[in-house]
Amino acid sequence: MESSIVVLNIVYAVLGAMLTLGFMLIGYLVFDRLTPFETSRQLAQGNVAVGLVVGAIFVALGIAIGLVVGLGLN
Repeated sequence: MESSIVVLNIVYAVLGAMLTLGFMLIGYLVFDRLTPFETSRQLAQGNVAVGLVVGAIFVALGIAIGLVVGLGLN
């Protein structure tokens, strides 16, 4: 197996992970702006409903960006 292909795939994976984390941060900030309450304060107070929604946002963005990055490797 070509070592350059392996290194290139690792670089793609690392860049994809950083891109995914960046989009997750942007998604959280957009959600925080759209809601009438402060999301971080609600999470600190133990609001389970807000935690589930934020978790769902993270999972959805992770899947979407992961698919884009995964398909880009082909």
